[in-house]
Amino acid sequence: MYLDMKTERYLEVKVKTKSQKDWVEYKDGIYIIHTRQPARNNKANFAVINLLSDYLDIPKFNISIKNGLRSKRKTICIMNPEKD
Repeated sequence: MYLDMKTERYLEVKVKTKSQKDWVEYKDGIYIIHTRQPARNNKANFAVINLLSDYLDIPKFNISIKNGLRSKRKTICIMNPEKD
């Protein structure tokens, strides 16, 4: 018997583009993501997913941007955040 155990977790994120280096910080309940990528052609959005994947140690395919594709403030959806 197969049980679909989809669980979601939402994160509030603030993105700062054109930084000198890529890094993530957690401050006051919000993840602040600094990326060298510009906010053009979805480059910053892809960088957000890559940096969060490395920072939280979860696969990239479990991360999606729910709201704020064209904004500095984003809501990120993480599917199945629990590890087995």
